[in-house]
Amino acid sequence: MSGRPNDGMPDAMPAGAWHTLPQGVELYRLRPDGGIELADRAGTRELGPEREFLRFIDDGQFAHYLVGDAKTSPERPSNATVKLGVVAPRSAFTPHAHGGEHFVLSMGSASCGLFDVHHDRVVDVPLVPGMLIRIPEMMPHSFANRGTGPLTILAANTGYGIDHEDYAITSGEAERRAREDASTAGPLAVATATDYHALAAALRDIERLQRERGIAPTGVRERIAARLRRLAAALEVRR
Repeated sequence: MSGRPNDGMPDAMPAGAWHTLPQGVELYRLRPDGGIELADRAGTRELGPEREFLRFIDDGQFAHYLVGDAKTSPERPSNATVKLGVVAPRSAFTPHAHGGEHFVLSMGSASCGLFDVHHDRVVDVPLVPGMLIRIPEMMPHSFANRGTGPLTILAANTGYGIDHEDYAITSGEAERRAREDASTAGPLAVATATDYHALAAALRDIERLQRERGIAPTGVRERIAARLRRLAAALEVRR
């Protein structure tokens, strides 16, 4: 759907904002229900898994690049990648670690399981809409959607796109690297600074807790707040 006049799709932007955008400017609206709308001089349209999205680490998760692309790497740099992500309802990413630091802005009810190496334990950090979490490079973690609808996130990674071998190192990959002799492992950006045995063990700990505890539900107050945000969003754009 283009959002052009007379195409049957209501204008999704406040006060018909797309009518006034200069050429080349894009305006994104991250809806409380997890939807993503894009406006430019051509009109408005909804982005989704079937349009302009890539697979995001796991099946059923999706990303849309804003800066950089899936092939970003230290050898093909864009300094960072910034992308919109859509996380499936009541789901979590496979635990992993990134070769670069990682920032995630959650637009809904989420959580992030992190391995605290200093205390040798997994901690679960609850996130509410508008919270941004910074995760240092090579810290084992897993981001989860606690809600019953799609969750929109804005994710930024320094130096790596999804296609790079160090973008998301899972427990299986960490174990494979731990088994390899350093002389045959090839040029890995983080190889010299990483204990892959310890990394694999930490990732397995997060996996085990995910299986045992599952994904925490949203609370009553969170569900009420979500309904109010949807109402507020409807009032803001229907003028």
